[in-house]
Order: sequence, then C-alpha cells, then structure tokens
Amino acid sequence: MNIVIYTKSGCTNCVTAKLLLKSKELTYQEFDVGTPDGLVIFQANVSAQHRQLPQIFINDQRVGGLAGLQEALKLMGYV
Repeated sequence: MNIVIYTKSGCTNCVTAKLLLKSKELTYQEFDVGTPDGLVIFQANVSAQHRQLPQIFINDQRVGGLAGLQEALKLMGYV
C-alpha cells in the first residue's frame, strides 16, 4: 500500500493521522508543506480546492484528511 501524507508543523490533525498510521504499522511518505520542497510537491500534486491539512492519499487516491483516513482504514479492515 502506498500512503502519502501532506502535513505542516503545528497541525494537530496531521500528528493524529501519523500516529494512527503508525499504530496500524502502516508506512507512509510525508511531505511537510512548511518546507520549500514540500510546498512545491504539494502544489504540484494536490488540487487547489483541497488545501486544508493533512491531505492523505492511499494508492494515489485522495482520502482527504483525518476523518477520511479513519473511514478508509475502517473500510480496509484496519480500524
């Protein structure tokens, strides 16, 4: 499973999403939009209408933020 999460420092939902993934022993690739490189990657890969954080993608499919991640994991049998 390929999981990508776009985050920023100080984002409570970002921290919670990462903790949830870790608790399920799921690996993920993180891009911090607070860094120049992370911001460029975020802008190139995430629609302008989805700018709240975190933004999470599983197998190139956007699941949304924390609530979307929780729902996706439930549907996959992880929660």
